[in-house]
Amino acid sequence: MDVPLWLAVAVVGYLGIKLIRPSWWLVALLLLGGYLIAHSLLGPAVGSLLN
Repeated sequence: MDVPLWLAVAVVGYLGIKLIRPSWWLVALLLLGGYLIAHSLLGPAVGSLLN
């Protein structure tokens, strides 16, 4: 079964927000931090660690 990555991330994010109930500023900070890391010099290094 092939599940698109965006769908898996959306489901995990939705369940995480519903079950853990973090503050919205923390969710926004994590999303912004992930975006900034992905588009920096650390992006390829993080990508190779995850694969």
